[in-house]
Amino acid sequence: MNIHHITRKTILATLTVLAVPAAAFAAPALTGSSAAPRTTSVSTAAASCPRGWGSLPEVNNHVRSPLSKPPTTVTGVRTGRHACFDRLVVDLTGGATGYDVRYVSSVRQDASGRLVPLRGGARLRIVVRAPAYDISTGRATYTPRNANELANVSGYSAFRQVAFAGSFEGQTTLGLGVRARLPFRVFTVPGPGSHARLVVDVAHHW
Repeated sequence: MNIHHITRKTILATLTVLAVPAAAFAAPALTGSSAAPRTTSVSTAAASCPRGWGSLPEVNNHVRSPLSKPPTTVTGVRTGRHACFDRLVVDLTGGATGYDVRYVSSVRQDASGRLVPLRGGARLRIVVRAPAYDISTGRATYTPRNANELANVSGYSAFRQVAFAGSFEGQTTLGLGVRARLPFRVFTVPGPGSHARLVVDVAHHW
């Protein structure tokens, strides 16, 4: 009986030790009934995420002269998912320019003033101080396939919809539907070459 009892305890202890590394290093499951691993993963990610972002307007009034060569124009809109935030990138040719990014009660189309419906509990209006067309020829430099869905944001944590609200009088407006009024940051990145990118990151959590 003693030998049997010791052997059984030893086996159970060994199995317990072997089970710990597997749980500790396993990748977080996207779906599943166990709440504990998901809570641990979220807590760990939140602890390592950037702090200090806010939800107040982010404004840069710098505007490049339309006579600059090459002039700054909007050429594309992209999105991406990161561990702590969702990212929207506006591609620019001709260098960085100013912007006005803020939460609003509604986003309106440039010129017409028509409402731009957006999914989500909050709406970010992104104004880029550059047109989506060549000011000399009027030729569009960015023509979205679907103005209401500039990118597929299905499965994103913060983003719910990205829409084009028009380009008028030297500026371009986008509407970003967000899950809630979450903190965000805005910055520009130079390059490659004479190009630049306007970046809007929206955090997954406060």
